[in-house]
Amino acid sequence: MKIIISANPIITNDAIVLGILMLILALIFYTSSLEKKIWKKIYTFLPALLLCYFIPALFNWPLNLISGDVSGLYKMASRFLLPASLIFLCLSIDIKGLMGLGSKAIIMFFAATAGVILGGPVAFFFAKNVFPGIIPISSDELWKGMSTIAGSWIGGSANQTAMKEIYQVQDSLFGTMLVVDVIVANIWMGFLLYGANITKKIDAILRADTSSIETLKERINAFRAGVEKNPSTKELIILMAVGFVGVGLSHYFADITMPVMKNHEEWLNNNRLSALNSDFFWLVLYATSIGLMLSFTRFRAVEGYGASKWGSVFIYILVATIGMKMNIGEVFSNPGLFLLGLIWMLTHVIILLTVAFLIKAPFFFVAVGSQANIGGAASAPVVASAFSPSLAPVGVILAVLGYAVGTYGAIICAQIMAGM
Repeated sequence: MKIIISANPIITNDAIVLGILMLILALIFYTSSLEKKIWKKIYTFLPALLLCYFIPALFNWPLNLISGDVSGLYKMASRFLLPASLIFLCLSIDIKGLMGLGSKAIIMFFAATAGVILGGPVAFFFAKNVFPGIIPISSDELWKGMSTIAGSWIGGSANQTAMKEIYQVQDSLFGTMLVVDVIVANIWMGFLLYGANITKKIDAILRADTSSIETLKERINAFRAGVEKNPSTKELIILMAVGFVGVGLSHYFADITMPVMKNHEEWLNNNRLSALNSDFFWLVLYATSIGLMLSFTRFRAVEGYGASKWGSVFIYILVATIGMKMNIGEVFSNPGLFLLGLIWMLTHVIILLTVAFLIKAPFFFVAVGSQANIGGAASAPVVASAFSPSLAPVGVILAVLGYAVGTYGAIICAQIMAGM
């Protein structure tokens, strides 16, 4: 069945779209705070953050009121609000506590990477042997196209583009793979956001030791409580200056870095380091670095002005703009490819949960390790924040690691499929 989707949404004015998104967020948070049983039941099964994500998606399809492809709000949120939120959320981070999270975070990150690398060949096997003909392209074209998803799901868009160039994937096939990548990844992100709401139940099943995470959260929350105050207008202006001067510096340093990277583009591509050619990579890296450096200075005190709260607000706006980009209708347009994508993701999840059970890793490490691979720097801190705003930097750090290994992992995945 082919879903016909209008290229032009009803509302294209971004001022109106932003108003709609903010109204959605306000209604969600207002109703989630009500004491009535009906609302408590709804938010038990549908966490607020998950609704902030999926309701804008419904406004995209089937309602066709707004569209992330037409709107510039996602670019604004990811380039301006995300760096500011990273600075605000990193301001009060306890570096010593962060390092004390131990090896399980790294183990789960690489388990997630392995899940993507092995999931590709598993899905390719099903497409080739169990459901032959379900995808109307040759096996050679299929594994090459799938290599671009592997690049995205381990690293990010730069790694994905690298795979396209390395294996000479046709533009039309690349576009289709992009749709599969985005939709399946977004569906999985929805499950992770729901899982964050029932993390205690999942941790009990995994027999996880969450003491290091709880200790870090308690230390950060204790610091915030100690400096919290009702900020004046002057203090709010100072807070915004710290955040957005940091955003400006992040863009400035990224703008300086990119020409240098472009001068070495051929060498970087030959050495599978194409992620370093992404301005978004450098923007996130510099914003996180600025936030972490400020945590060692007197600027850490601006946490008392509400830095983490503003960081969380910016994250929720980003979540709404990400949701607006999700086109659920595309699932029905490419059923064969989406079945392949779901098998791939299911393999990734099985490997993740198996490793987590064996090493007794908390679900937080499962979710953030997965999203650092699948979603990258834009959404890993979102998932981490769903557990606690103080844990957002963990998502960023792991996402940067994903950029570094993305191309290598995708090539391994592609070569396994090529040999099948």
